[in-house]
Amino acid sequence: MSVLEERKASISDMNEHGRGICCERESVSGAVSQRACVYCGARVVLNPITDAYHIVHGPIGCASYTWDIRGSLTSGASTYRNSFSTDLRETDIVFGGEKKLSAAIDELMEKAEPAPKLIFVYATCIAGVIGDDIEAVCRAAAKKYGIRVIPVKAPGFSGTKPQGYKLACDAIMALILPGINQSKRFGVNILGDYNLAGETWIIRSYLEEIGIPVISTITGDASYEKLMRAPTAVLNLVQCAGSSTYLAERMYSEMDIPYIKVSFFGIEDTTASLFRVADALGKPEISAKARELAKRRTSEVVPVIEKYKPSLEGKRAAIFVGGGFKAISLIRQFNELGMKTVVAGTQTGKKDEYEIISALADGEAVILDDANPAELERFMLEKQADILVGGVKERPLAYKLGIAFCDHNHERKHPLAGFEGIENFVREVHTTINSPVWKYVKEGPAWAQI
Repeated sequence: MSVLEERKASISDMNEHGRGICCERESVSGAVSQRACVYCGARVVLNPITDAYHIVHGPIGCASYTWDIRGSLTSGASTYRNSFSTDLRETDIVFGGEKKLSAAIDELMEKAEPAPKLIFVYATCIAGVIGDDIEAVCRAAAKKYGIRVIPVKAPGFSGTKPQGYKLACDAIMALILPGINQSKRFGVNILGDYNLAGETWIIRSYLEEIGIPVISTITGDASYEKLMRAPTAVLNLVQCAGSSTYLAERMYSEMDIPYIKVSFFGIEDTTASLFRVADALGKPEISAKARELAKRRTSEVVPVIEKYKPSLEGKRAAIFVGGGFKAISLIRQFNELGMKTVVAGTQTGKKDEYEIISALADGEAVILDDANPAELERFMLEKQADILVGGVKERPLAYKLGIAFCDHNHERKHPLAGFEGIENFVREVHTTINSPVWKYVKEGPAWAQI
């Protein structure tokens, strides 16, 4: 399998010392990128707001990207589990869809239970092509009903998935800016955690145990009222750097809320993040509690790691995930297990993240930005990977090659963050790599036939 000439700059063989990697650009046409579109990027950030209504202004197919694509849990409303669409047809493309959108909002206000407080309206590709003025429709609806109706102009062709993240962050800022003059209080916001399998609750429990109140979570288990309290925090914690750093930067410049990047995947990153958060708040008693918590919880998970480590040492891992920050945490977790990361790729990684990935991965690792299935297959075979960590789109590829697979994307139903997540991750990696099923694969892993 050959690599497209236009893609070679986005693939780094670490044997080629000093060579960087080309990233943060649009996908190569015809390369079958694994990235999603701008609308997808916006939707996955905003969708977990539990009491928000989402109207997709476009063909019905775009509305299929709903709550079940991302396993975000709720402790309150379940409104976000529904999706609404204007279902644009051929006549709407010819004559325009603004009246249809206005009618959809009217119908939602008439029939929805509970009554909407917050509506997001997404312009997808067709709405972008025909030029519907969704901003005007949203302004009129907000004035008519006295609620927040926020447009998200996210036609898929207008950029890449990170552009969708940025649009979602702008929508959140439009929502919370009216509360900018609220008094500050001691507490933090968690940005970029989407409560997959309850992970926001895990992180919040750690912070509250050491004496740090969580004011707002953006957007896992968020609600309209909780989001409106966000400007009162004294510190923002950015868990998913790819989707939320832009929001953190805007909140810093416009609300004077500083931020730090954190990761709660793996022992090293979880403990380091707890220490950094506690120290950043400048209270010695909180720092002491953070160290006591980390020591106690680490002592509980180390025996689990030691139990499975002998069956995992020396195994070779391939990673393909959304952002660079997650890839970094995964490599550190594999290092803790004595495993080598031989392929590492992301959809939206940045240059500084790839530099860290290069420093942490195996000396012969291949680093890829915006990889496609053919490239992943080629390098997993060449590097003789024993396991692929990725998302739903990568699972069939791994199984086709007879390679173990671990789902670390937003479809999963069990938490992988925090100390609870460490145990789940180690057991899952052990179970899939050492599953008896591989004994019955007729010819063994595909790389064994090379």
